[in-house]
Amino acid sequence: MAMDEKKSYNPVRPKQSPASRKPHAVESKYWKTFSTKVIEQQISAVSCTSFCPEPPHDFAVTSSTRVTIYDGKTCKVKKTISRFSDVAYSGVFRPDGKLVVAGGEMGIIQVFDMNSRLVLRQLKGHSRAVHWVQYHPSDKLHVLSGSDDSTVRWWDVPTQTEVLKLEGHTDYVRCGSANSSSADIWATGSYDHTVNLWDLRTSNAVLKLQHEKPLEDVLFFPAGGLIATAGGNVVNIWDILGGGRLLHSLSSHQKTVTCLCITPPMKAHPAENVDAERLLTGSLDGHIRVFDISDFKVVHASKYDAPILSMDLSRAMSTMVVGASDGKLFIRQKKKAAISEEDDRKDPHSVIYEPPKLETVLRPSNYRYFLRGRNEKARDGDFYVSQQQRVKLSEYDRYLRKFQYKDALQSSLKTADPTIILAVMEELIRRQGLISAVTNLDSSSLELLLQFLRRYLTLPKYSRILVPFAHKVIDKCAGDFSLSPSIVHQVCHLYLNFISASALARCLMGYVVR
Repeated sequence: MAMDEKKSYNPVRPKQSPASRKPHAVESKYWKTFSTKVIEQQISAVSCTSFCPEPPHDFAVTSSTRVTIYDGKTCKVKKTISRFSDVAYSGVFRPDGKLVVAGGEMGIIQVFDMNSRLVLRQLKGHSRAVHWVQYHPSDKLHVLSGSDDSTVRWWDVPTQTEVLKLEGHTDYVRCGSANSSSADIWATGSYDHTVNLWDLRTSNAVLKLQHEKPLEDVLFFPAGGLIATAGGNVVNIWDILGGGRLLHSLSSHQKTVTCLCITPPMKAHPAENVDAERLLTGSLDGHIRVFDISDFKVVHASKYDAPILSMDLSRAMSTMVVGASDGKLFIRQKKKAAISEEDDRKDPHSVIYEPPKLETVLRPSNYRYFLRGRNEKARDGDFYVSQQQRVKLSEYDRYLRKFQYKDALQSSLKTADPTIILAVMEELIRRQGLISAVTNLDSSSLELLLQFLRRYLTLPKYSRILVPFAHKVIDKCAGDFSLSPSIVHQVCHLYLNFISASALARCLMGYVVR
């Protein structure tokens, strides 16, 4: 018995929690908290989106011939910089957020003041379009630019002079990245399928990486030891400190990967105490994928209804901006968390009063200036302008519009209204179509016409038009009077009404006897 009981005993094992079965479920839930707050339609494709490093983390959107600055909290248009003679590219902030630098199709790099939107400096030297320009996070006086003339140039902004000209690419230079751990180390990607690692102290490329696809974006990891390169539908991860060794090759997208972004350290799981970074990739297939950089596996993916060209995340991880090729700008903000107990225990008298901000005055240079009042509700005392209703045309009016004169005359005779019939006749006379309208009338329409003439011919207000018209009808329709006895009857009555008028009576006598 003891042996049987021992064999039949099965220990109860605890069930695995859903979190342990699905390690990425909580992280997907986190990314889904970024709800789409607004979708802005730009003039053309959104080629660049960039957040300001300083609070409140405003962001710049480059599209067509302008750079639009949006408020980081309200996501509304704050300023519009449109001092470009052609298409603008790569509008980004200076590290302190006081200046904005942008390239252009004309090969000129311009530096703007954020407050006045005035052009402070113009850097001229590139012979073709400048698609990429950037400040270093720790340098406010210099910028690095890449151009379609296959050169990379290092500029001194205050003096508007070119410090270095870096030559090593053989095709368009469309992307680049600064190493946050060193102000002298930069990486640039080109359509010649290579990524060059530059040391500005030596003016030479210290390392060349072969990506085997035209480069769309490159990105240094925060520590500076790894770099991600995007070209084609592949994202490669390289070990810079290990001599440019390829660590991973990510091919989760179906189309070209156009933009890369890396998050600041964040909690990978509520139960974990280790912070982790995430790599975000955007592609022309309309997907954004999130990779865990510890094993480079996809932990979340989201789909957009247009090919993605650019994206960026605020440093506070509260706002995500995605730009599409059809001009749509997706602004997603994280839902506000509930007020903590610590905030509830705060003394309400210790809260500093902040006066309300004044509304931005819209000017004609702003696109929203022409949209004002669209959603405004009417107030008491406002004058209402009623919407003009569509006029419903009568049947004879529709025939007149189609130049069907005979049908228009027949339709007016069916109404038996002399004012309508006279109006149609006057219109036909004006168009010189009355004679063609009475030619080859059928018996019923001819009978209606003769009946109308017999009834209203003798009235003085109608005789001016009807008397000459009666002569024309008799001339044109004499051969049709014998079609039916009723028509002959109408002609006889018409003769009797004008028996006193000898001229008309003699004219009618011949047709009656006939």
